[in-house]
Amino acid sequence: MAEDERDESLATDDEDSYPSCEDGAGSLNNTMVEDGSTLVKRMEICVAEAEKRTGKNAVNMGETYTVYLIETRPMDAVTEGRNPAPDSLWRRYSEFELLRSYLIVTYPFIIVPPLPEKRAEFVWHKLSADNMDPDFVERRRVGLENFLLRVASHPVLSNDKILHHFLTEEHGWKEVVYDTGFQAKADSRLRALSATFRVRNPDRRFMEMKHYSDELQSHTSQLLRARARVADRLYGVYKVHGNYGRVFSEWSAIEREMGDGLQSAGHHLDAFAASIDDILEEEEHYADQIKEYLSYAEALRAVCRKHELTQFELEACTQDLVTKRQQREELATGMVRTFSFKGVTHKLFGQEAPEQREARLKLLEELISEGQDAVKDKTLECQEHVERALVDGQRFKEQKDKDLNEALISYALMQVNMCKKGIQMWSNTKDCFLKM
Repeated sequence: MAEDERDESLATDDEDSYPSCEDGAGSLNNTMVEDGSTLVKRMEICVAEAEKRTGKNAVNMGETYTVYLIETRPMDAVTEGRNPAPDSLWRRYSEFELLRSYLIVTYPFIIVPPLPEKRAEFVWHKLSADNMDPDFVERRRVGLENFLLRVASHPVLSNDKILHHFLTEEHGWKEVVYDTGFQAKADSRLRALSATFRVRNPDRRFMEMKHYSDELQSHTSQLLRARARVADRLYGVYKVHGNYGRVFSEWSAIEREMGDGLQSAGHHLDAFAASIDDILEEEEHYADQIKEYLSYAEALRAVCRKHELTQFELEACTQDLVTKRQQREELATGMVRTFSFKGVTHKLFGQEAPEQREARLKLLEELISEGQDAVKDKTLECQEHVERALVDGQRFKEQKDKDLNEALISYALMQVNMCKKGIQMWSNTKDCFLKM
């Protein structure tokens, strides 16, 4: 059974190395700016529930998939206590993918928040990796809501018209997306980013940022693997405690004075062994927060790769302009500075006619003028990408530090509580033994 029918779209330093920038990213032509505030301050957004459905049309006949209910409500109504019924619509996971792909292509200088994983990874072996498993679907529902809230709280992304259509228009929003021409840009971006090229003068700040993204991805994946191994072993240790419970319960059957104490101790140990399932399911929510930053590392790297591409195109335009100017100088003076096939033919067969030479000079002048415009445009594009990407990089760093700090502290507190429950279980067992 397939979870989602994919849309034909792009699915797509040291921490202190992020430079800060005083100027904001600004607004683009296709953004919807309302008093400069983010969407999350104007609209209450939640993914309220998930529902399993079976396809009935010719395209997805018999296919089982999951849809998610998005509810929105004006924030001013909430703050005023009117609490009106929310507007609601259903979206598939593939529609969230389409929205994110559009944002990536439209805002290449922004570290676009990632979606929750499509299929479970880095899970302890007893946890179902089935993407239709209710527990997995619930965690993904939480992740999709987190994605929308992150986008809606971003100073640039939150004011995009397509995002507003996604949240408020159940039908026709895809047509609005494709009308932007984003798909052609996405295809072009894929081809460009998959090409091999080398920048002559790379920006040190982006090199450090790319290096940091690689390290972040490496460390978070190692952390998730270690956590999965620990969870597997912890699961085994807890379940083995069930053997105590079985032995004590069977033993109590042959004892008079000790029987009640042994049976009570057995019940405590059985409950302790069974508790690990809920504990590790809760722990998976903390793992999901780490997985989000595993995916964030790829989003950060994409911004760096886009800068490399823009810088490479600028260098190519500059080099082409230098070549055209040199050709003009050689043609005007008759002095060939570099070896060329055309230069050899001129020596063998003589110079071209004055009319031909004038026509070539005129053509070169036009090409040089076009090249100057191209260099100017690429320079501005590169500068704009650098300024905006560094601003967003600083915003991302502050968000990352705060989020991971809270997630790791919460995870540690959960482990402390789990150990306290284990101590309480053994204290209760000890009391059972004392009463025998």
